[in-house]
Amino acid sequence: MTSRTDPALALEAMLGESVDLFDAERSAQALGDVRVVRGYIDRYEASVPSRLNQLHDQGDSAPAVDLHTRNGGVSTKEAQRKERRAKALDEAADVDLQLIVTGAHLSDDFGATWQQIADDGFEIAAKVEMVEADDSPAATGRALGRGVIGLSDAFERLAPDIVVLLGDRYEIYAAAAAAMMQRIPIAHIHGGETTLGAIDDAIRHAVSKMSHVHFVAAPAFQQKLLHMGEAAERIHLVGAPGLDSIAQLDLLERSALEEDLGLTLEAPLFLVTYHPATLSADPVASVDGLLEALGKFEDATILITGTNADAFGRRIAERIERFAADNPNRVRHYVSLGQQRYLSALALADVCIGNSSSGLLEAAALGTATVNVGMRQAGRLRAPSVIDCDEDAASIQAAIKRALSPEIQALAEQRETPYGAPGASQRICQVLRTIDLNGILLKDAADGTVGEIESGRDG
Repeated sequence: MTSRTDPALALEAMLGESVDLFDAERSAQALGDVRVVRGYIDRYEASVPSRLNQLHDQGDSAPAVDLHTRNGGVSTKEAQRKERRAKALDEAADVDLQLIVTGAHLSDDFGATWQQIADDGFEIAAKVEMVEADDSPAATGRALGRGVIGLSDAFERLAPDIVVLLGDRYEIYAAAAAAMMQRIPIAHIHGGETTLGAIDDAIRHAVSKMSHVHFVAAPAFQQKLLHMGEAAERIHLVGAPGLDSIAQLDLLERSALEEDLGLTLEAPLFLVTYHPATLSADPVASVDGLLEALGKFEDATILITGTNADAFGRRIAERIERFAADNPNRVRHYVSLGQQRYLSALALADVCIGNSSSGLLEAAALGTATVNVGMRQAGRLRAPSVIDCDEDAASIQAAIKRALSPEIQALAEQRETPYGAPGASQRICQVLRTIDLNGILLKDAADGTVGEIESGRDG
């Protein structure tokens, strides 16, 4: 068992769906005298590289961290959030960062984005296969089971002092369950939020109840965890890590992105990400209205990023691929854009369209209007520049036209976001640097920890 005389922490941070999900950025300096074990990153869209880099860039005194990327389907957004955190920790002299890569990162169907992690200079401590050959609900359940088994083995070998998880995907749930059964404390990022149209909502709340430290992005989420019975002293209001990537990443100019993509980005430019709405009556057919609406804008340049590894994701991707093939001069479909290209495209886009959380978080911070389609993100906080609409083609077409209006474009330019300001990575690391793990496993809604049981895997 790892010694806990000092706050030696083994962090496992699940950094990305997300474009949505996939690059991370965290400050290692704040971690100080902590031992961290790398976590698994499964969602690596645009967010993973940036976050890992930030964690990598921070100062001398940081612990060893275990980062777990969260997405089964590669998402630029989520990936970005995770990689920032990892980078800062990896740079810290007193941090042993152990990175476990799992989910869609390991799948060729989702771009094999684990290679991007390795190319960024991160040593991968373990790879845990999860994704099944098909994307049926039953296959997703089997993937969850594989994840629990593989992550249990990885945690047993790596012996982290604490596991840090981000988000609400089933890969995260597998990590939380594995850590809980081995009595490893869990720190959870982005708890207390709501997404009524996806099973992620139930997963997020379940992970929150299994967790011992909470890092939330807004006061409303802090209140939600209090109402769920979590003790106030365990909940830390830090903001959204995804904003750190935007603040620190060098985005590409339009000409540079055009050269990189081999495509002239004529206005209006649409950036589209559509994931399965897992509680929808027909998650596959629901994308048809979106594609029909996009087809009405014959002068638009449309960049569509890959779906995640949720149930029905591959079937949605097949319909998107056919749409792109039918419109080769103005529509491109990318399994993964990577963090820099995704955020650069998001900053340049006239409208962000779909049902990804990046449309509610990163888009607003970059000054881009969003059309949020359907119920997948129902319940999340959103900026005034976000327009919600139903999934039928007429509603989506009308919402896009409104998003292009001078009124909404002016609102977007204000870059108003309910998720606070950059700096979440440093705030998270500061908490992890000073946290006392003694007695942390026992929770009580009234007064926090109860008793002095030591966290660990013994007994």
